[in-house]
Amino acid sequence: MPDLGEGLTEAEIVRWHVAVGDRVEADQVVVEVETAKAVVDVPCPHAGVVQQLHGEPGDVVAVGAPLTTIATDAHEQYRSEERAGSGHVLVGYGTGAATSRRRRRARPVHTTTRTNGSTAPRVISPIVRRLARQHGIDLSHVDGSGPGGVILRRDVDALRAAAAGSSSPLGAADTGGGAAADGEVRIPLRGLRGAVADKLTRSRREIPDASTWVDVDATGLLEARALLKQRNDVSLLSLIARFCVAGLRRFPELNSTVDSERGEIVQFGHINLGFAAQTPRGLLVPVVRDAHRMSTAELSEAIAATTEQARADELEPRQLTGGTFTLNNYGVFGVDGSTPIINHPEAAILGVGRIIDRPWAHEGQLVLRKVTQLSLTFDHRVCDGATAGGFLRYVADCVENPITALADL
Repeated sequence: MPDLGEGLTEAEIVRWHVAVGDRVEADQVVVEVETAKAVVDVPCPHAGVVQQLHGEPGDVVAVGAPLTTIATDAHEQYRSEERAGSGHVLVGYGTGAATSRRRRRARPVHTTTRTNGSTAPRVISPIVRRLARQHGIDLSHVDGSGPGGVILRRDVDALRAAAAGSSSPLGAADTGGGAAADGEVRIPLRGLRGAVADKLTRSRREIPDASTWVDVDATGLLEARALLKQRNDVSLLSLIARFCVAGLRRFPELNSTVDSERGEIVQFGHINLGFAAQTPRGLLVPVVRDAHRMSTAELSEAIAATTEQARADELEPRQLTGGTFTLNNYGVFGVDGSTPIINHPEAAILGVGRIIDRPWAHEGQLVLRKVTQLSLTFDHRVCDGATAGGFLRYVADCVENPITALADL
């Protein structure tokens, strides 16, 4: 297993692209693995014949542990390394040319063919595969409800619900018995879920956080977005992101981190904006780098493109690290407010609730307005409440008067 960077120490095998006895070329992708941050294609550094695969789908392999055994003579190994152009290639990365080829390749089709010629189930998400394994569901007998027949999590959940009412689970493999419908389910806390658990636990353990919030009249924000959509497809999230970037310029204390070992607060000169995105793998926080250099339209385009990559499971590990501030739009889940947990090692996170009609005092009258709630959780070591409140109030004022705010940015 190669060192995939970003401090990762293990990865879970998702699927093999080769079988024992297959001949492989140098830098040919042989296995797909899932780390805590992304699904990664791993190439073989040498040409030869596959003698052994060290693990099955679902197995967790530590960095440095063997993945494949390849039979090759010295002459063939020399030729493969010569073709690679870089001598001893780091396993899992290959050469620059090969990496470029992999990045340009199209996403794999949903239907794959196994070594024995049978058709594999149409499933993309590792979470769906894992859930099916845990409940003994044979995906080869499942018709997916997603585009092109892709098997989605709701398909597996439907089978689980059907199985709860019968003695023979629908579409389940014969496992010789299983847990009762009301029995407990144990889900390994590893991979993405494990990484999230570690980060959130560390955040709560190390950061003395505090939260503050404010209700905001977002009627003007919706009107501004409607006007801007006539020229550019600017989202509400990107407008709020633009206000956050401007606010961090005015209150740089919140665009920082604490170096506990040296006893220092490090204020960043750049703004790498993270934003929460719901994906088939769970909740991820992709990062838009150098957001402070972007116009509103550029920021909107970057957020949209990165969100699409996240949902298609095409993000590289580096796109999930390096954030300096996070924006979380939990209003899409139909909730009004929250006290979000800081994305360690950042110093603050802003949450946005749903926009709903509420009675509001406007120009001396009580009327219905579009109202949302903004909530800021911040590291109390980097600033006091006055700074946090100043930032939150600035963003709130921008939401209430977006045209004026955008004219000044």
